[in-house]
Amino acid sequence: MTWRAPEITRTNEPYVGDERTMLEGWLDYHRQTLLMKCAGLTAEQLKTPSVEPSGLTLLGLVRHMADVERWWFRIRAAGQDIAGLYEAEEDPDADLNAVADADPEAAFATFAAEVEAARAAAAGLSLDQTFPRPRRDGTADEFNVRWVYVHMIEEYARHNGHADLIRERIDGVTGD
Repeated sequence: MTWRAPEITRTNEPYVGDERTMLEGWLDYHRQTLLMKCAGLTAEQLKTPSVEPSGLTLLGLVRHMADVERWWFRIRAAGQDIAGLYEAEEDPDADLNAVADADPEAAFATFAAEVEAARAAAAGLSLDQTFPRPRRDGTADEFNVRWVYVHMIEEYARHNGHADLIRERIDGVTGD
């Protein structure tokens, strides 16, 4: 049997709520939107690039967002001492680029696990909690957890636009 990306029922974003409820609700909405753009596709379709010269694929986006979830919520905000998921010295964008031999089923499981781990890491953090993000020049910028939520919503929204175009190219499906 051919593996296909699972179908997903997307939950509406919250219309009323406190700040954290709104941030978490919108982030979940965008997480689910990415998965919705992939639903029903085969491994080969998930590896299909958008349009030359770009090599951007839906599988690359799923892998990238799993890595970004880990990076911002777990490594940076929560200070967990763990490695990135797809780090490769020869290709800093291996999460997006190295999909030819990647296992989509494993990547989707990793994405789900990273979302749950990110939720758990963020649950105990105040939106006002700050953390440093070191720069290459040795200085550091100060961020707070609120910024991470807003950034993640923005990052998903941007990549979901990419995902919509890639999906339409693959099989003509468009949607929310």
